Amino acid sequence: MTKKRALGKGLEALIPTGVPQSARASVQHVSVNVIAPNPHQPRQHSDPEALNELAASIVEHGLIQPLIVTTSLQNAPSGMQYQLIAGERRLEASKLAGFETVPVIVKEATPQQMLELALVENIQRADLNPLEEAAAYQQLADGFGLTQQQIADRVGKNRVSVANALRLLRLPNFVKSVLASGQISEGHARALLGLEDDQEMMERALKAVIKQGLSVRQAEEMVRRLRTAPASPKATRTVAPETRALESEFGQALGTKVNLTRSKKGGRLTIHFYSEEELHGLYELLVRRSSR
Repeated sequence: MTKKRALGKGLEALIPTGVPQSARASVQHVSVNVIAPNPHQPRQHSDPEALNELAASIVEHGLIQPLIVTTSLQNAPSGMQYQLIAGERRLEASKLAGFETVPVIVKEATPQQMLELALVENIQRADLNPLEEAAAYQQLADGFGLTQQQIADRVGKNRVSVANALRLLRLPNFVKSVLASGQISEGHARALLGLEDDQEMMERALKAVIKQGLSVRQAEEMVRRLRTAPASPKATRTVAPETRALESEFGQALGTKVNLTRSKKGGRLTIHFYSEEELHGLYELLVRRSSR
């Protein structure tokens, strides 16, 4: 019989298989006040509304799935008897629901296993945003010397997915913030990485993605056009600060690249677009809205 992998299988992975039920780790009920948090918890943000909904569910149905804890404490406050491995949201929701005790399964785990198990649980429950997941992968690489393939094996993903996640950590903070807030998807963020050598252009592209609601495919096409657009001879001209400021303001208002050329007899305002959808968005903004 092929032995199951220890990770990537959810709670089943934490309880040994192939032995009688009576020999498995027994569920205990312990006080919520003696369980210290997992110091390697990858989640950095929790949704208060979702936590309240979980607490309401626990009040109605009880805590169906036990928490996983260890007695190997790491920098835990005095008075703690256990340290959480997996089940952070369930523990917090149980406290919110007024529960004094929770069911737990005690399992010994190394610091690396504590991070791996918490990461697996969060991935399976879709509790992490892409940056939190990427940061946890980076911690496994930096803190425990794991290769991308080893990380992929431990969390039940392929190496390319891990590599793509780690690339997100190269994004500038202004992109990370909108990715963490859910305004753009991981696919959008990866597309914007194609402009990492020009953060000013990346910022303009990001604003276009948000303002025009571009799909990932449309964002990829926009980035491709920006990267392959031939350099204009006029791009190297000296531009007066006030003209540059106007270009910037026009670009921010329209969500795309704008060039302004001024002369004594007038000038030219050039608005760039990179897809039919962008053109339609500009039409809606400049023509239809002005005619209402």
